[in-house]
Amino acid sequence: MPRIDDLLEKIGSAAYITTLDMCKGYWQPALKSTKQQRLRQALLRRNCAVGNQSLDNLNDSDLKNFIVDDKHGIIYCYIPKVACTNWKRILIALNYSEPYPDPMSFKHNQVHQFERFQHLNDFPKAERDAKLKHYTKFLFVRDPFVRLISAYRDKMLNYDQYFYEGYVRLILLLYKKQTTVTYNHEVARKEGLQPSFYNFIQYILDPRTEKKEPFEPHWRQMHRLCHPCLIEYDLVGHQESLQEDAQELLKILKLENAIKFPSSYENMTSVDSVMDWFQSVPLEDRRKLYRLYEKDFKLFGYRRPTELLDD
Repeated sequence: MPRIDDLLEKIGSAAYITTLDMCKGYWQPALKSTKQQRLRQALLRRNCAVGNQSLDNLNDSDLKNFIVDDKHGIIYCYIPKVACTNWKRILIALNYSEPYPDPMSFKHNQVHQFERFQHLNDFPKAERDAKLKHYTKFLFVRDPFVRLISAYRDKMLNYDQYFYEGYVRLILLLYKKQTTVTYNHEVARKEGLQPSFYNFIQYILDPRTEKKEPFEPHWRQMHRLCHPCLIEYDLVGHQESLQEDAQELLKILKLENAIKFPSSYENMTSVDSVMDWFQSVPLEDRRKLYRLYEKDFKLFGYRRPTELLDD
C-alpha cells in the first residue's frame, strides 16, 4: 500500500486534494458499519443541533486531540480516560515496519509525549480538510460519570507535580478549607493530602473554574474535545464494548491480522460502582453535574442515571 506522502512527492503538493480523490482506493478501506455503528452514528445525527458552526470556526487548539497517521490514512481523536494510552500504543507500533512490535512494549511515559505524533492542527487548512474528508476517523467514548470517577482516581489521588500544583492544591484550599498546604506533591502525598470526590465535583461545578480556563482535558466534556457534530466519524467506539469495537476498527483498517489491541486491565472503574462514589454528592449537585455533561450522555447514547438524579 503506497503512502500518500510518497504519491504527493511525485506529483507536487499543489494537487493535494485532487490526488487524495484519485488515490482514495489505495489507502481508505471500504467501511462496513455494523448495525451498532449505524445506530450510534444515527444517534449523533439526530442529537446534533442544527447551527451555523462549521469546521472553519474551530481554531488550532480545538484540534489538538486529533492524531494523524498518514501511512494508514487514520485520524484518531483521543479522549483522556477512554483507552487512549493503548490506542496511542497501537499508533506508535503502526509507524514501524511489519511485523509490528507489541504495543505494550511502549511504556506509559513514552506514549504520552505529545511530540511523538502528528496532529491535525500541524497541517495547513487544505490538507487538514482533505484528510478529514478521506481518512478513517474514529474516537472512543465512555459513560460520562464513570469517566469523571476515573479522572478523580488518576489525577486527584495519584497526582504528579503538574496536577498537584495546578489543580489538587487549589481544590484542597477552596473546598477542603485547608489553610496551609505544601507546594510539593511528594510532601503532600506523604502527608496523605487528598481532595474528596465531592471536593472534585465542587471544583467542576464552581462557575469560577471555567472563567479562569477551559476544563482540563481529563474532565472536559467529550464532545468539546472531538466535535462529533462537525466531524463525521467512521467508527464511534465505547469503552464498555472496547475489545469488540477495537476489533471492528482493525478490520475496517485491514489490520486485524497484523496487530492486536491490548487486553483491558482489571483496575478499570466499573459502571456498577457509580452509586457508591456519588453517595457523598448532594442530590442537587448531582443534577447540576448531569446538566453539565448532558450533551455527552445524549450524543453518545448513555442513559440518564435516574438512580442518581431522581428523588
